[in-house]
Amino acid sequence: MTATSAVSTDPLLVDVPAADLVHALTAAGQTVATAESLTAGLLSATIAGVPGASAVLRGGLVVYATDLKHSLGGVSDEVLKTEGPVAASTAEQLAVGARTRCGADWGVALTGVAGPDSQDGHAVGTVFLGLAGPGHTEVMRLKLLGDRWTIRISATHIAVRELLRCVRRPDPSPVGQGGQGK
Repeated sequence: MTATSAVSTDPLLVDVPAADLVHALTAAGQTVATAESLTAGLLSATIAGVPGASAVLRGGLVVYATDLKHSLGGVSDEVLKTEGPVAASTAEQLAVGARTRCGADWGVALTGVAGPDSQDGHAVGTVFLGLAGPGHTEVMRLKLLGDRWTIRISATHIAVRELLRCVRRPDPSPVGQGGQGK
């Protein structure tokens, strides 16, 4: 059995470059940790589905409840009170929190609204992706379509692709210090 056929049996790995991410992190000698709200661990599970992931995946925080975004994820009370759990600042602080609390080179955070109803004025499909790594912090606001599963799996796939882009970037200088991404 080849590595490719072994990976393809995991349904979380379909159409996502998780094996490429694990390889890139391994080659760079870097690690990753996650802080997940709406995806509730899907990102960590997707990365862990790749053979060899234990060399790069430090761990993950499932911070579905707002109070856990503060106590486990490191989001300031002020940000949660003024901007809420679904916000760019929340995603940024969660990414930094995952990186710091798990002792990883990269922190990746996902927070948003999977539905079926809007939340705090945010439409279903609103997702914020935070990435924090060596000399690099960025946040992307995503607008995803579909049912709960489609939104959650799409957010996971985008997070894998965007982290892979960051790990592979040729210039290690900051790209989007706390700003809005694509």
